[in-house]
Amino acid sequence: MRLFAALRIAPVALLWSGLSLSALGDQLYAVALSWIAVDVFGQAAGYLRAFAALAGLVATLGVGSWADRLDQHWGMVAADLGRAAILAVLVLSWQIIGAPTALMLVLVIVVLAVGEAMFRPALQTVLPHLVADRQVLQAANGLLDATDRSARLIGPGLIAAIASVVPMVGFFAIDAVSFLLSALAVLGIARLRPDLPETRLARPDSVVASILRGVRAMAAHRLMRFFLATVGPFNGAWVAVYYFVLPLMIAEQYPGGDGLAEYGLVISAYGCTNLASNIVLASRRLPENPQFLMNFGNLIVGVGILLIGLSSLLPAQWRFAGYCLSAAVGAIGGPMKDLPMAVLRQTRLHPADMPAAMRAYMSASNAGTLLALAITPALLMWLGDRLVVLLCALVYFVVAGLGLVRFRDFRDGPVTQRL
Repeated sequence: MRLFAALRIAPVALLWSGLSLSALGDQLYAVALSWIAVDVFGQAAGYLRAFAALAGLVATLGVGSWADRLDQHWGMVAADLGRAAILAVLVLSWQIIGAPTALMLVLVIVVLAVGEAMFRPALQTVLPHLVADRQVLQAANGLLDATDRSARLIGPGLIAAIASVVPMVGFFAIDAVSFLLSALAVLGIARLRPDLPETRLARPDSVVASILRGVRAMAAHRLMRFFLATVGPFNGAWVAVYYFVLPLMIAEQYPGGDGLAEYGLVISAYGCTNLASNIVLASRRLPENPQFLMNFGNLIVGVGILLIGLSSLLPAQWRFAGYCLSAAVGAIGGPMKDLPMAVLRQTRLHPADMPAAMRAYMSASNAGTLLALAITPALLMWLGDRLVVLLCALVYFVVAGLGLVRFRDFRDGPVTQRL
C-alpha cells in the first residue's frame, strides 16, 4: 500500500514510531481529563476545555516569533521534553497530595498547549526535507496523520480495558513517558540524516506579523482561504460534542461515576473508521480538485453528530450502541478534509511560509473551540444536550453545503504538479 511506502525512509519510520507513542499518550490524557472535568465540575466542565482552547490560541499566537528562531527539528525535541517534564511534575504532586490541584491542572494545560504550538508547525516544515521522493509526500502525510487516528482507536479502548485496574493518575504517567520516547525518536533523526538542512528563519517575524504572514499565505489560495475561515466553527462544534456533551450524556446514563469505559469505547469506535478512512485515502491519488472530497467529508462528520443526537432518543438499552455507530459513521469524514489540506499546505506554499500558515490554521481552530466551549454550558441550560448536538450538526451541514456550492466550478490542477 502507498501509505506504508514512506516507512522505507528510515527517518520517517523513526518519526512515525515516536509520534505513534505520543499520540497514544495524548488520547489517554484527553479522555482522562474530560472525565475528571465532568466528575468534578459537571456541566461547568466545558469551561476547563474552553481554557485549554484559550491556552492553545494564546500559545499559537505567542510562540511563533520565538519558535522561528530555533531550528525546527530541535524545536520538536524541546516541545516533547517540556511536555514530558510537566506531566511528570503533575504525577509526582498527585502522588504526594492525593489529588490534582486546580493550579496544577491549569499549568499542565498551558505547557502542553505551548508544546503543541511548537511541535505541529515544525513537523509540517521538517517532513518535506525527510522525503526525498516528493511523490511519496502524500503517503508520508497520511502515515503520520494516521498516528492520531489510530490512537483514537487504541487509546480509549485501552482505557476501557484497564480503567478498573489503573488509577487515573496512571494515564497521565503514560502520557509523560510517551513524550519522552517521542523526543528520543526525533533526536534519532539527526543521526540518520546529519545533512538535514536548518529550518530556522534568518529574520523571524514579530508575533502579529507571523500570524498575518500565515493568513496571507493561505488566503492567496482560494480553497485554503475557505477552510481557514471555517475550521473554527467546525472544530468548535466537533470538540463540544465529542469531548463535552457526549461525556455528559453517557454520565447521565451511568450515574455514580461509572461510564468511563463506555465513553472510551465510543471514542474507540470513532477511531476505528477514522483510521480506516485515512488508510484508504492515503493509498490513493488525491483528486485534481479536492474541494468536493473535503466538503463531502465535512457533511459526513455532520451526519455522525446528527446521529449522536438521535441516538439519545433510543431506549436506554440501545443508546450506547447508537452512540458507537454514530461516532463510527461520522469519523469517516475527517480524513477526507484533513489529508488534502495537509498536502495543499506543503505543495502550494513556500517552505518559509509553512510554519506561519500552520500556526494561523491552529489559531483559527483554537478560536472556534474556545468560542464553542464558552457558550456551550449556557446553551445546555437553555436548550438541553440533544438540541445542542443537533445545533452542532447544523453547523456542519450549512458550512459544508456552502462550500459545495461555492466551489462547484473550482479548478486547481493536479496536486502533484506543484510538488
